Order: sequence, then C-alpha cells, then structure tokens
Amino acid sequence: MVEIKWDIKRGVGIYRQVFDSRLKSWISTGKIKPGEVVVYRSGFSGWRKPEELNEIIPYFRRYEKAQLRKLKRRKPARSTLSEKTQINPVRNTESSREENKISNGVKNILIIDDEKDLCQLLGDTLSSRGYNVESANTRKEAISSLKSRSPDLVFLDLKLPDGDGMKFLSKIRKINPNTIVNIITAYSSEESRDEARELGAYGFIDKPFSGEDILRSIRKLHR
Repeated sequence: MVEIKWDIKRGVGIYRQVFDSRLKSWISTGKIKPGEVVVYRSGFSGWRKPEELNEIIPYFRRYEKAQLRKLKRRKPARSTLSEKTQINPVRNTESSREENKISNGVKNILIIDDEKDLCQLLGDTLSSRGYNVESANTRKEAISSLKSRSPDLVFLDLKLPDGDGMKFLSKIRKINPNTIVNIITAYSSEESRDEARELGAYGFIDKPFSGEDILRSIRKLHR
C-alpha cells in the first residue's frame, strides 16, 4: 500500500515532505506539538493545522496520554500525586500564608475535562492547598455543578465528549457571569485563543502541565 505524503511547513521558509507514518510518529512522540506546523496534501483546499484534522487529532491525544502516564509512574509510593505535581502540606510559613491569601480570593474551583486521571491529579494538587475542588467529565455534569456550586474559577478543556468546549464557554458565562474561566488544552492556536478571549476566557494553560503551572495561573488572578 502506497503511503500518503504530507507537505509540512514550520516557520518562515521551512518546508519538507514526509510520509503519513513519519508525520504521525513525530506527533505521537512530541516532536511536533500543536501550533508548531501546518500541513498540506492533495484534496485539501489549503494549508491546515494538523491539530484541527480529525484523522491526526488521535495522535496528539496519544502523546498527551503518554505524558500523563509518565507523571503517574513518577509518583511517590504513598502519594496519589506524581513527583512533578507533588505539593507539600500547607505550613505556617511566609509562602503558605501567601497561599492562604490566594485561597481567600478563589475558594471554589471546578475542573471540566474528559480525562479522569488529569482531573484527579489536578484536584489533589489544588485540594492540598486548601481549595474546594469538583470535577466534571462532560458538559452535562458541568452544568449541574455550575448551577449548584457557582465556582469562583473554572478550568475548562476545549475538547469534551458531548460538545464543543468553546461553545460551552459562552454557556458558563451565562450561568455564572462572575466565574473566571481558564482554558486547558492540547490543541490551542492563536485563532482559538483570540476567540476564547472574546467569549470571556481569562487565560490559557497548555497540556501537558505541572501542578505549579496551575497554581501560578491562580496567583496571576490576584496581581
């Protein structure tokens, strides 16, 4: 069977042609990440971002899941958190007092993501710092939590099993206009970032991320 060839552009003036299996391998191993290249082949109307193509998206997912497995393998024997996301218990120090000030501004957090392992890791990190955390893996679950809890902050994945996360962003803003929304995604582009900001998103966090990346994003809300 003859393999399909893809034309690839990365940056200005950089161009090469690769077979289908090579492109998918590069994406699966993280050599090509979302937003880094555009691709073209016969049948397209023009250049496309690979993270927007249905046949390529599963390979970005494969890389994302591989990164999550690495985090889980690194976790200490007596903890549910990986080494990268391990957070020490809050103690009466200057840093913990500062963290408590942050908690006074944002207390209730909702994580909306279809990856249950990611929700668990992120939830453990935030709970260890004193936040009240809930997670939802679908739009339906999220709507229930939004109406019953009215969270101060939402971490929203743009890829949900029962709907478009971007459209759901507008729904969140209608249900709870004062809720801050940070987007967490492996498939962001400048166009999607601009669209999300217009719909009311506060910030973006690219997958894979560490617990400190999440805590830093919360601290930025209080600057």
